[in-house]
Amino acid sequence: MTPKVKAKVLEAPDMERALTRIAHEILERNKGVEDLVLVGIKSRGEVLAERLAAKIQSIEGNAVPFGALDITFYRDDAGTHKPGKAPEETELPFDVNKKKVILVDDVLYTGRSARAAIDEIIDFGRPLAIQLAVLVDRGHREFPIHADYVGKNIPSSLKEEVLVRVKEKDGLDEVVIAEKEKDKHV
Repeated sequence: MTPKVKAKVLEAPDMERALTRIAHEILERNKGVEDLVLVGIKSRGEVLAERLAAKIQSIEGNAVPFGALDITFYRDDAGTHKPGKAPEETELPFDVNKKKVILVDDVLYTGRSARAAIDEIIDFGRPLAIQLAVLVDRGHREFPIHADYVGKNIPSSLKEEVLVRVKEKDGLDEVVIAEKEKDKHV
């Protein structure tokens, strides 16, 4: 069942501008790319991390390593939540010890996914810092998590979903607000 779209809040050019701004903010705050790595939360955070890595390389001229986490087994509802698909492999082709890890996700909502991702990163080592970059912050936090870099703040109702679509997975780039499906768990 396709959710009923109530509003389109970002189109492809808006998403590109937001990611470009986030890339510049990351570089400014971290004074360049030294010891910097990007880690996307699968699946759309992974796409956004790869795009940010490309933008940072085009700005700085230096490549930034990037990887991806599947947080399925780190979720606080792992024993009760039925995943919609089989877990994917976590891909961290670098050591996180003494690195500034930029965790990338599409939407920051309750903070539970970010918390799970932080737990998983720490299982791989001891970073200098973990910072959070999200395309959309929709509010409604349940955990004391905040994003260091935000593409757009989108206030939303608990009866709504914020859906990020990326061309690599969905065929187009956009962010929409849709009516939440009645039987869908958060």
